[in-house]
Amino acid sequence: MNKDTPEKSVRTLRVGEQVRHVLSAILQRGDVHDDTLAKHMVSITEVRMSPDLRHATVFVKPLLGRDEADVLKALRTNTAYLQREVAQAVKTKYAAKLKFLADESFDEGTHIDTLLRAPQVAQDLGEDSSVD
Repeated sequence: MNKDTPEKSVRTLRVGEQVRHVLSAILQRGDVHDDTLAKHMVSITEVRMSPDLRHATVFVKPLLGRDEADVLKALRTNTAYLQREVAQAVKTKYAAKLKFLADESFDEGTHIDTLLRAPQVAQDLGEDSSVD
């Protein structure tokens, strides 16, 4: 089977969503005994799986974006525990290695919105166009 087939893509999306749900539940319950994670609500915004399901890139965003560097450090410190928990909950041939990254998509969206609302851009869009 070709690795670019839709079935493969659907499978990686499905497993990524399962991993996201498991990690979200672990963090919501407070199962990770870490002071930094206990003090912050953390959203797992997306999990991207590699085609072979051996690697998971986990995008996270602390509530209100506060102390993002500290939260990432705490997650990376507890990666081994989180990998074990995910491996037990998501039955795949191999336990996925987790890599935690800050989700910058919200910041990018805000930046684009700010640019579109700038007076110089608004005049180029004309009066007929609205940016709502």
